[in-house]
Amino acid sequence: MNEAVPYISNYIDSIIQAVPYFKTEIILAIGFLCSIFGSLFLDKIWKNSSFAISIISYALAAYCNYQQYDALGTAFFNMLHIDRFGLHAKFMLLLALIVSSILIQQHFQHSTSNKRKGDIYTILLGSSIGMSILCMTSHWLMAFIGIEMVSISSYILVGYFAETKKQTEAAMKYALFGSACAAIMLYGLSLIYGFTGVLDFADQKHMQGLIDAPKVMSGIALLFVLTGIGFKLSFVPFHLWSPDVYEGAPTPVAAFLSTAPKIAAIILFSRLIQAWGNTLFYFSEILLIFIVLVAIVSMLAGNLIALRQQNVKRMMAYSSIGHTGFLLMAALGYMAGHQEALLFYLAIYTFMNLAAFAFIDLLEKQQGNSNLSSYSGLGKQLPILFTLFSFVGISLVGIPPSAGFVGKLFVFSAIFERYQEMGDMAYIWLLIIGALTSVISLFYYFKIPLYAFLKSKTNESVGQPIGWTPSYIVAILLSILLLLFGLFPSLLMQLF
Repeated sequence: MNEAVPYISNYIDSIIQAVPYFKTEIILAIGFLCSIFGSLFLDKIWKNSSFAISIISYALAAYCNYQQYDALGTAFFNMLHIDRFGLHAKFMLLLALIVSSILIQQHFQHSTSNKRKGDIYTILLGSSIGMSILCMTSHWLMAFIGIEMVSISSYILVGYFAETKKQTEAAMKYALFGSACAAIMLYGLSLIYGFTGVLDFADQKHMQGLIDAPKVMSGIALLFVLTGIGFKLSFVPFHLWSPDVYEGAPTPVAAFLSTAPKIAAIILFSRLIQAWGNTLFYFSEILLIFIVLVAIVSMLAGNLIALRQQNVKRMMAYSSIGHTGFLLMAALGYMAGHQEALLFYLAIYTFMNLAAFAFIDLLEKQQGNSNLSSYSGLGKQLPILFTLFSFVGISLVGIPPSAGFVGKLFVFSAIFERYQEMGDMAYIWLLIIGALTSVISLFYYFKIPLYAFLKSKTNESVGQPIGWTPSYIVAILLSILLLLFGLFPSLLMQLF
């Protein structure tokens, strides 16, 4: 026992020294506890206390995140890596969480449900800690904990306000499918740890252990691990949950699911393929084939199935699957050293999805549903809203002068440069399918202005008028940013 005393002392000293690198997460954890207190007690006095606590927590976390740019390094026995790549991603996460919280607060402002609304902000704060960890780690244990924190929070967010049979079914599908993927991933991690004895996927011993292991078994272990990451990214074939969940969940919750968890997951995935793809001689080939196939199938399946959707939320779900293919292309660009292309596309993707779901939520509250047919003839009544909504669709397609065009251009440029370096035709196929599916997406995004401006209204009854609510203002600001960064992309690029 006495022999262990010096080691215990060293461990404690290391943990204390690592605390300054963990300030952002500590702020979020304190906000999580304060939000629980606010939901239990303060909401009885002021119903928006939990919402205010969450916004303050995100703002303080963003400030601490900014301070960490001068304190880069590793912490907690190299389990966390504080670098500019992760810090940029955490800023996007916090922005997505702030916007999602505002949309949620506005969505449930006049709700008659007996459930405590403050609990949803507590759940978001809990998930933010997991997502923040995913942006900083190359350690499998930390990654699995982060994924599960996000997953469990997401299950609760979807099921908490489920009232109809369809919403309950969506929540159950989400939880069951996610649990199965988590179990498969954990089994894959156990195999990888058995082969290597090291949990840091960027460690040379970890990579050498995978090289020495039987190729078939190490390949199976890799596929099992990618199952868990694929569930969070919702790429094919792990996308089956997203259309039902997006349709059944409250629209602001769908906005959150389509942005923040994907940011965290793609950052983790990018670190993984950079560590493995540039080092392991046969794993790099397996990874490239896997990513190319998944990206191509995701882009094709997402965009082709979206063509047949008449519900806007389901259409956005399949659109999100298609955009996951572009995110995987951007991750390949990151492996080649194009960090700015991935971060720019992630930021623009976040703005586009949050703006689109904000408009969908406003229209859903007015019309009572989110079907495209309910938009018929509304363009004349709500010209500003539908003009901006149509511009967001243009940005999602990738047409100039939108920021979506610039984001896709950066990704295509990074992939083409990678092709010139490697000479692999797989990159050319990515470019061809990416361009083709962008054209396909034009046909379903343009259904929004088609119904709004070119079709006559079938039902003369009009719901509540859409005023200048915080949700509407946020949607307008995000739309303006899409135009601004489309015309002047350097304003955003210089931050990366």
